Amino acid sequence: MQERVGENDRVFKTIKFRTMIVGSDKATKGVYIEKNNPYLTRVGKVLRRMGVDELLQIINVLKGEMSLVGPRPTLPYQVKKYDGFQKKRLLMKPGITGWAVVNGRNKLTWPERIKLDVWYVEHWGFCLDIKILLKTVWVVAKGEGLYSEVTTDEIVKREDENG
Repeated sequence: MQERVGENDRVFKTIKFRTMIVGSDKATKGVYIEKNNPYLTRVGKVLRRMGVDELLQIINVLKGEMSLVGPRPTLPYQVKKYDGFQKKRLLMKPGITGWAVVNGRNKLTWPERIKLDVWYVEHWGFCLDIKILLKTVWVVAKGEGLYSEVTTDEIVKREDENG
């Protein structure tokens, strides 16, 4: 279980399969997860590849803490750094899948993901959710965007260059 922040800054415990070794959360804090990350377990790689590592979050959906579609839930330390624009992600329940997931997933930088999440919040609709759910099946089946294709250092440099 991990603490995450959801709709209206509510903190909740999200339920996930463990895909990384114990203690890796401190070592990987703020790091983009690359395919050969030494903290991923063998089983974790399989779970991520099959897209089932997030399936236990259905329990969070049933509890009313999450939705099937929405911005991915975020970590409390990240929310503390949010500006007004970024906080818009918290105007609706987080989702198991979302607009940023189907449009790049972990290949995106955090600022890119947040922009897509805010776009989703501002343009939410039933038809958009159906589109995201259908596209999620495709993205997961193909394994698209599962890992960052560049190192954390390269992404940080890119973020600095783009402001």
